[in-house]
Amino acid sequence: HIAEMQSKTAPDALFFIKPSTALCVISPGFAIPAGQGAVHNETELAVLIGKPLKQAGYAEVNDAIWGYSLALDLTLREVQAQLKQLGRPWEIAKGFDGACPVAGFVEKSRVQHPQQLEFSLTVNGIPRQQGNTANMIRGISQLISEMSRHFTLLPGDIVLTGTPAGVGPLSSGDTLQLQLSDIFTVNSKVN
Repeated sequence: HIAEMQSKTAPDALFFIKPSTALCVISPGFAIPAGQGAVHNETELAVLIGKPLKQAGYAEVNDAIWGYSLALDLTLREVQAQLKQLGRPWEIAKGFDGACPVAGFVEKSRVQHPQQLEFSLTVNGIPRQQGNTANMIRGISQLISEMSRHFTLLPGDIVLTGTPAGVGPLSSGDTLQLQLSDIFTVNSKVN
């Protein structure tokens, strides 16, 4: 499962889960749905869970993290707006097949300061998103600890941590470059 916490300003977190069928590899390319309106990118730090977590404290969370990567939380924006207006869950807009392209994970031992990671997305050579995990409203450990109070996280689960400004539409043929600090750069294309 892919779990994400949506909370930019609200004290109460909104969590949602994407099905495993939303997961796909980001490189060399991925597909987006046609005929369902705009598909927007949300570039996010992805955290791979390596041990079960339930009602976990920060130390348990840190011990359970296997590694880090970058992911795109793809969103059918018009569908999401309709669902919000109706007061319905967002899964249809965020959980479609291929809605979570993910780059390869690096072991946490290669990431010295996970709460100080620069990351970015460039689309067709133009910078679109630039973020730093230091600017998260909730830190990685706090976010995952809070999630584990509501549902158990299992090995292989991926937690997305939120997106910086710069969300925008993707189109077939777009070229993308995602960078995670000095750890990796990955190139991709929207098919």
